[in-house]
Amino acid sequence: MTITLAPDGPLDVGATLARYRLWGEDPANRFGGDVFRRVLRRPGVLAPYEVRWQGPVDAVRLTITVTDARSAGVRAAVVREVRAIFGLDFDLGAFYRFAKEDVVLGPLVEAFHGLRPTLAPTALEMLVGAITAQQVNLAFAFTLRARLVRRYGVPVATGADVVYAFPDAAALARARLASLRALQFSTVKALAVRSVARAVAAGLDADGLDAADNRAVIERLTALRGVGRWTAEWFLARCLGRGDVCPAGDLGVRKAFAHFYGRGRMPSEETVRRRAAAWGPYQNLAVHYLLAGLRRAAERVGGGS
Repeated sequence: MTITLAPDGPLDVGATLARYRLWGEDPANRFGGDVFRRVLRRPGVLAPYEVRWQGPVDAVRLTITVTDARSAGVRAAVVREVRAIFGLDFDLGAFYRFAKEDVVLGPLVEAFHGLRPTLAPTALEMLVGAITAQQVNLAFAFTLRARLVRRYGVPVATGADVVYAFPDAAALARARLASLRALQFSTVKALAVRSVARAVAAGLDADGLDAADNRAVIERLTALRGVGRWTAEWFLARCLGRGDVCPAGDLGVRKAFAHFYGRGRMPSEETVRRRAAAWGPYQNLAVHYLLAGLRRAAERVGGGS
């Protein structure tokens, strides 16, 4: 079965999905050429699907092919995942109008026209991904996550490719500490993965958290072992898609502010929060564009240009 989506506003698919291969392989989210492949996991169901696209950035059409669309619920869940992964619910038009008044954001929205944040489609994936990224570089974080997915996920053949369904919460909740340590998870991270998996298995999910305000979400998540404010704020930004969030404690975010607003001087977390607050509901998008701009600047320096 095929489903067609027409994004409201521009969408640069390559730039938006680049995170799935920028720092390494993601066995649960296969992005290559003109196709994105993933497996929807629901109770008793593993439904592989692929997304292809055509058209210019300002008039892209996404075509979703679901291999096993056995029910309306599966189809709706696939569409929901695609909308999250491709960042379709962000209002880029409104953000662009706002950003043009900013001396830094204005040039960035022109340079990265159609770039959208990609959201983690499930709470478990977001939390596990954030835990793997704590205090390590993103390349090693992706390596850890890939090992975890291959060890506890389910491989599903999709044409000539194999995509892993992300591990379910129950599998990670009962994972042996020694097995996680063998994947090179630290003891602290291994315990944190099991903690969040057990919370998800007990009913913690994005739908339930989405009904709470930012402060309540942070309080709920930071009550879990191994989850601090850094992880909770990235959850708000990259799972729930909240616009009024700036993960100001993130080193990369602070470096971006130093590069674009601080003349190279590293700002404090509180300074970043004050500066970002002026962006109101566009903080999440602004940070995404600042980070993209910082990566581009680093690539230029690394390439000698």
